Amino acid sequence: MSSLSRELVFLILQFLDEEKFKDSVHRLEKESGFFFNTKYFDEKILAGEWDEVEKYLSGFTKVDDNRYSMKIFFEIRKQKYLEALDGKDKAKAVEILVQDLRVFSTYNEDLYKEITQLLTLQNFRENEQLSKYGDTKTARTIMLVELKKLIEANPLFRDKLTFPTLRSSRLRTLINQSLNWQHQLCKNPRPNPDIKTLFTDHTCTLPNGPLAPSSVNQPITTLTKPTVYPLGAHGPFPPNAAAAAAAANAGALASWMAAASGASAAQAAVVTPVLMPQPQIQVPILKRPRTPPATPGIVDYQNPDHELMKRLRPNPSVEEVTYPAPRQQGPWSLEDLPTKVALALHQVSTVTSMEFHPMQNTLLLVGTASGEITLWELGMRERLVSRPFKIWDMSNCSLQFQALIGKETPISVTRVAWSSDGNFIGVAYTKHLVHLYAFSGPNDLRQHTEIEAHVGAVNDLAFANPNRQQCVVTCGDDKLIKVWDVSGRKHFTFEGHDAPVYSICPHHKENIQFIFSTAIDGKIKAWLYDNMGSRVDYDAPGKWCTTMLYSADGTRLFSCGKSKDGDSFLVEWNESEGSIKRTYHGFQKKLAGVVQFDTSKNHFLAVGEDGQIKFWDMDNVNALTSTDAEGGLPALPHLRFNKEGNLLAVTTADNGFKILANPAGFRSLRPMETTASETMRTPVDSSVIKAVPGAPVASASCKVERGSPVRLPPMLNGVDPSKARIDDSTDKPKSWHLAEILEPSQCRQATLPDTAGSSPKVVRLLYTNSGAGILALGFNGIQRLWKWLRSEQNPSGKATATVVPQPWQPSSGLVMTNDVSGVNLEEAAPCIALSKNDSYVMSAAGGKISLFNMMTFKVMTTFMPPPPASTFLAFHPQDNNIIAIGMEDSTIHIYNVRVDEVKSKLKGHQKRITGLAFSTTLNILVSSGADAQICFWSIDTWEKRKSVAIQMPAGKAANGDTRVQFHVDQIRILAVHETQLAIFDASKMECIRQWIPQDSLSAPISSAVYACNSQLIYTAFRDGNIGVFDADSLRLRCRISPSAYLPQGNQGLSPLVVAAHPQEPNQFAVGLNDGSVKVIEPTEAEGKWGMVPPSEVIITSPSTTSNQTPEQLQR
Repeated sequence: MSSLSRELVFLILQFLDEEKFKDSVHRLEKESGFFFNTKYFDEKILAGEWDEVEKYLSGFTKVDDNRYSMKIFFEIRKQKYLEALDGKDKAKAVEILVQDLRVFSTYNEDLYKEITQLLTLQNFRENEQLSKYGDTKTARTIMLVELKKLIEANPLFRDKLTFPTLRSSRLRTLINQSLNWQHQLCKNPRPNPDIKTLFTDHTCTLPNGPLAPSSVNQPITTLTKPTVYPLGAHGPFPPNAAAAAAAANAGALASWMAAASGASAAQAAVVTPVLMPQPQIQVPILKRPRTPPATPGIVDYQNPDHELMKRLRPNPSVEEVTYPAPRQQGPWSLEDLPTKVALALHQVSTVTSMEFHPMQNTLLLVGTASGEITLWELGMRERLVSRPFKIWDMSNCSLQFQALIGKETPISVTRVAWSSDGNFIGVAYTKHLVHLYAFSGPNDLRQHTEIEAHVGAVNDLAFANPNRQQCVVTCGDDKLIKVWDVSGRKHFTFEGHDAPVYSICPHHKENIQFIFSTAIDGKIKAWLYDNMGSRVDYDAPGKWCTTMLYSADGTRLFSCGKSKDGDSFLVEWNESEGSIKRTYHGFQKKLAGVVQFDTSKNHFLAVGEDGQIKFWDMDNVNALTSTDAEGGLPALPHLRFNKEGNLLAVTTADNGFKILANPAGFRSLRPMETTASETMRTPVDSSVIKAVPGAPVASASCKVERGSPVRLPPMLNGVDPSKARIDDSTDKPKSWHLAEILEPSQCRQATLPDTAGSSPKVVRLLYTNSGAGILALGFNGIQRLWKWLRSEQNPSGKATATVVPQPWQPSSGLVMTNDVSGVNLEEAAPCIALSKNDSYVMSAAGGKISLFNMMTFKVMTTFMPPPPASTFLAFHPQDNNIIAIGMEDSTIHIYNVRVDEVKSKLKGHQKRITGLAFSTTLNILVSSGADAQICFWSIDTWEKRKSVAIQMPAGKAANGDTRVQFHVDQIRILAVHETQLAIFDASKMECIRQWIPQDSLSAPISSAVYACNSQLIYTAFRDGNIGVFDADSLRLRCRISPSAYLPQGNQGLSPLVVAAHPQEPNQFAVGLNDGSVKVIEPTEAEGKWGMVPPSEVIITSPSTTSNQTPEQLQR
């Protein structure tokens, strides 16, 4: 139901209430679900009318909608049950227990059993928890207070607890205004009309005999209950509402683009909900009756030159954003097109969406199939920020979405977008959600709002500014378009498409704001922000997925799409006629999938098709040129121009993207290693730069002659580029430096307190999944837990190096201690695994496996006694009852905790199991052993697919512990051995990259782990050094010396294990061989560990990229 219909319901509710139709009022409240009458609800609760209470609630929520709803229904039914017990009516109590309360047993079986046991008591107050239960009236009052809190917290009741502020008898007033307007339009108006019905429009009939013409100033007074206002005093609907109605039904773009200039503005003031602030628009009112037209009943309100339209057309607001007037385009050449490859960068998974910053031309936002978003500074060849997908607040999500997440459904990014001012980032996902981030600087990307926007995929997202308010427009598989403010409050829902909505294009002409939308059935619709339905209904060429875009100056409209048969269509629209103005040619093949396109300034169109980028001049239907970007593009690549049109980002088939540039684009991409002030103040001589041994350096050094002017990067403000020039021969990239942390002051660190005084060496280390605690397992089988609490210094309550946590123990004083009876601790291989919700931890230290409750530290159960002893543990990602257990005898047991049974026993290794990792994407289990072998197992059949030996350096034996961990893309694997770091592609079951200790990091590796976003690898070495590697290239970014975090004079102290924070990619913790644990982060000023090594990018120049001439490129 549209918002306008919703408002009509409120008017009817007010009318029914004023007329004392009480039962009808509450029935309409329930059936519409628009207003929850808390007063009525309170009355029924206190009266104990439980059937009516649940019946009324059912109009707004169901038992299983969310946890708040479940709690509401439970409290009501529990009170009903207790009252039956209190009244000694056990038969009724049993009936309530079986029919009403049983539904909750599925969620909490123990609670249901406890409630059932109340039947056995003479007085249920004998139960300790119910001992304070008083009389029925008091109990109902107490329960009502709790219910109100639950209702207010329940998102399903949001905006339903307050009745809108209305003048009394508002519906009658609107009818009076309508009648006054109808009477004013009568051809022969009578001074005192007699209106006997509202079922038909009012017209004054001709009286018998001659009628002396007279001026009509009296209002119609048929509905006498409200005060009747004189015509023009209270104000009827403005006459241009007729024009709005006509415009709404018009079939061409012209009728609402042109005619709505006057109509829509006044109309919006009348019908737009109060949720969206509207600018006040002064509309002149006719001060005398309108002269009847020559032809009765026909008034050309749609004509923008009509006198009434001229008078109603509002003056443009000085604050209204307008596009610049079309300017005369200067001459251009093929060199203006960004066709030459400048950079090639890699993501962790397939790139699904890209968007340049609206003002900073080298800042690129990228979304991927793994749900991760990354912000790249192309001039620096560096990832500034990366955020993996995660749900910010599960409690606000619907049960339907929670069920999807529970099934480990993969979630990808469908669209990333910047707000027009660059202050917000919007991210749409393939399941329900939209994330809004606040962006205030290169390293400052903050979570702002999480919106469960649609049911199913959110297919597109765009920012808009209706009435100068920052809003987000979304569309989805549920066939809806929705408008939200940046705080997540919904303003409009547009219904009308009969198929999932594929794309949206918000725009404005003069002061008219509107939205184009396209659905997968090929329908194009247009909407004003007024809840009056779509103004346009056209078929897109191809009648399938289509995207619409405007030229940079906002004057030309284009669309690009495909048919289901694979044909591509690129057209320009004639807005004034609603017809296709120009169809572009040059598509060769029928390809499955959706074609992508973009516009550059006001000159060019680019389309990704057939593994190429094809370019058109907007004024020429024939293709201008094309490029394959040196190969490696998918069949239908995504692409995006920056604002200046000198850079073009295009996706590649190997989970990355390339940046194409024209000469101006190449200049903008020169590395910006120093700030403008430093460059102008201190000339750099390459001879002074000393490279760190083993660190990669750029192939060209940066040598700036003393006194020579320096070219500043285009994105640095306040500098006139024409006054800062440099000769191209000296404009070379500067040498890359390895970041080295040598002093404690160069990083933030915290040593976790130990109340025991001296603790055994830490052999296993974990962050809790919430990121608020650290769990350490000592070689003696004792586990220690530290927790960070919320405070002024740490408002998030997450792990941080700036606040020291507290050791945590339950009030009972229990310690989580594993069974080590009869175990030789020096030979044991302690292992540990944590459940996804941090409720349970499973561990062993050579003896039986123990399952601990993380709140009470109690042992819930023990199983799998040796021999053989367990050596590694991993929870199945989709079922916490299934555990993969690596054993000392080289086997892997697939164990079901619930039935206490080994379901499968996997054999394939020669020595003990030292690592296990699941991939739900590939549906495999990967194992590693002390035999330096990696095995791949099918989760479905538990059969071994393949076994791969780690390539040992010359002279090294193929033995020693090997650990494995999946990348966030669930395809790549990090394998860690004391001799190397290796990256495997699990889909191909082969090694793709390897790093062997060398130079300043030549000691054996003790532990390594991916950062939470899998962009870094934290590696601990036995000599105390810690290396931070780029995960894609295995290039060293930063070295942390032992002197930076270990106390002076402690020879032999070194890290045995390293763990990465689950949400903060630049935080890690190390467990040392003296039992201590340290949390380490970069300084706030740095914010990260070093810079991306230069070998990750491919840098070319315009002169060497291609030898083709423009004539050879042109088709």
